[in-house]
Amino acid sequence: MRITNSMHYREMYGDNNKTAKALFDVNKQIASGLKIQYAHEDNVAFIDTMRLDNEVTTLTQVKKSTQSGYKFSTQTDTVLGDFSKTLDSIKTKLIRAASDEHSSESLDAVAKELRGLQAHLFSLANTSINGQFLFSGSQTSTKPIDANGRYQGNDADLKAFLGHEVEQKYNISGQELFLGEESKTARKISTNIKQLDLNALYPHIMQPNITADNLGEEHYITPQSTIRDLMGDNNATVNTTDAKHFFYVQGAKHDGESFKAKYAMRDDESIASLMEKIANDFGGSEVVNVTLNQHGQIEIEDRLSGSSKLDFHLVGATDFGRNDDDNSGAIDPSEDDANVTHIDALVSGVTDFEDAAANGKLYVKEFIKSGLGNSVGLSLEGLVYDRADFEADGQFLNSNVSQIVKGSNAFATDSTKLSEVFSSLNSSLHVSGSRIDGSAFSIDINLNASPVTVTGDYSYDVLDASGNTTAAADMTYRQLLDVVNMAMNAQDPGVVVGGYEQAIKNANQNSSTTLSYDGRISFEDKTTTQTQAALSIYDANSGNFSAAASMATFQANNALTIRDPKTDFFAQLDEVIRAVEQGKMRADGDDADEPRNVGIQNAIQVIDDLGLHVSRMQTRAGAQSQSLDAAVVRTDMLLLNSNKLRSEVIDTDIAEAALKLQQLQLNYQALFSTVSKISQLSLVKYI
Repeated sequence: MRITNSMHYREMYGDNNKTAKALFDVNKQIASGLKIQYAHEDNVAFIDTMRLDNEVTTLTQVKKSTQSGYKFSTQTDTVLGDFSKTLDSIKTKLIRAASDEHSSESLDAVAKELRGLQAHLFSLANTSINGQFLFSGSQTSTKPIDANGRYQGNDADLKAFLGHEVEQKYNISGQELFLGEESKTARKISTNIKQLDLNALYPHIMQPNITADNLGEEHYITPQSTIRDLMGDNNATVNTTDAKHFFYVQGAKHDGESFKAKYAMRDDESIASLMEKIANDFGGSEVVNVTLNQHGQIEIEDRLSGSSKLDFHLVGATDFGRNDDDNSGAIDPSEDDANVTHIDALVSGVTDFEDAAANGKLYVKEFIKSGLGNSVGLSLEGLVYDRADFEADGQFLNSNVSQIVKGSNAFATDSTKLSEVFSSLNSSLHVSGSRIDGSAFSIDINLNASPVTVTGDYSYDVLDASGNTTAAADMTYRQLLDVVNMAMNAQDPGVVVGGYEQAIKNANQNSSTTLSYDGRISFEDKTTTQTQAALSIYDANSGNFSAAASMATFQANNALTIRDPKTDFFAQLDEVIRAVEQGKMRADGDDADEPRNVGIQNAIQVIDDLGLHVSRMQTRAGAQSQSLDAAVVRTDMLLLNSNKLRSEVIDTDIAEAALKLQQLQLNYQALFSTVSKISQLSLVKYI
């Protein structure tokens, strides 16, 4: 085949273009640092690069989120450490205050120091970082603790993004910290009236051959003391035959089941035997531990942790002029004509022992006082368990018993069913008091009826939100609160135009009846700052020891809480400081100012429990910080690996590209040299 100049030209032109393009590509790779810039240049490399770019972007977001969470969590850890140190300081000052050597002036100084530490804890509780409050849950722009120590945030978790469907919590909400629950803590309750040995205090009455009345000494009863030592007598004879001392017990067990019991006991029986009877009604010594403290006050500790339902009330009575004809232990007026009255009908009595003993009267022994008024006209406060008026506070009426769900130990809410809290539904709730205009009212909510009905001043069926009648098992706290609020406003659904729903709306215009954050009923009179209203709610059979135990309690003269799984941080702290301000060394129901304050000695236990709770929260925050720190390290490593892989796929190897450039330049030069020589050849040179 004849090779022409045209053929040489075309071949050399093609080689030239290829080499030039190769040189251009290598120069572009060196200049940009990338092997390719467009998908068509290398589909596989482009797809791998896009995948790795997405991975790097995700990991970068993870790192940013994790680092932000880590800063938040470590700050939380630091603040909780300060919380713990402050509580340690408070405990130290309480131990110092517990010494009887302190004067009122020195106690006042300690109290002021405690108020200063309280202010510091308020400040710590409201700590913020980058404009975000640490302990407000997801409401990070809301100051968590208000001036009254009430929590304003929520219980939501803040979570760092760690990857697809992977998150890590990094906050401790104020709900957990200030209102949290320690499932391993066992509830402990106590009476608050000191019990003296009456045999030692009144020897001229109870001991033979002693006539002087100035020989009495104060000794607190012990488990070895006798029932006669506790309850007294009107002579020096120990009766080992007749059971003439009577004790009436009410309360709730670990699981929330209510109970009633009454005991008849002899002079010579021991206090230990009374404590054993009480323990048995709570379920036995394996369920509760019943003891006496050094001031003769009965303390009951739940041996099973995690429940806030244990409750207790006790009252004693001795009839110095009676004969128990049938030895039944019941105070029965038919047995004799002495001043004997059954405890559930008792409207008056004698608490002064000397007067009772001298005149053969009924002597009533109080074990708990709470400063509560009662709705049934009893003159002795200690007789009342749950038939008590709600506490008035300006425009509010507040109950003191939290409504607690039996299964979960959670506080009841509007949607909680009564059956989830009540011990049973076999009776009626009696609701009475004064309306917002001051006029009296009385109704019964019949939970033993089907459907639930209201009788008394008003008569109607309780309806649900759909306007249907309600079975007792389905009735909610919202429905109960609506019934109460209507009664407080004289709203009768059977009379009001518009019926049940309109009656509720009418009542809500003037007042509201709600459940507080800790499950307590609170009534607010919206028409005034000082309400005329009064309210009590209790089982219709309360106090009748021939009937079943109360279904539930709302306001009660019950035992004081020393320990509980539930925490109310600033409320408990305030009670602790008030004990020091009042110089109250121990619980004292005879203190008219604050009979339910636990006292300095019990306050030390309260601070111990708060310290333990904070310590556990700090441990959790520390664990969260460690997890986030590990996530940051892991993310850095993954970012490094992903960037390395991306570099291998897309980045130019400068040394390799430079060598290739050099080779292409040599080839290009050789090509031009060859072209030049071939172009100079002609047929003449071969002739």
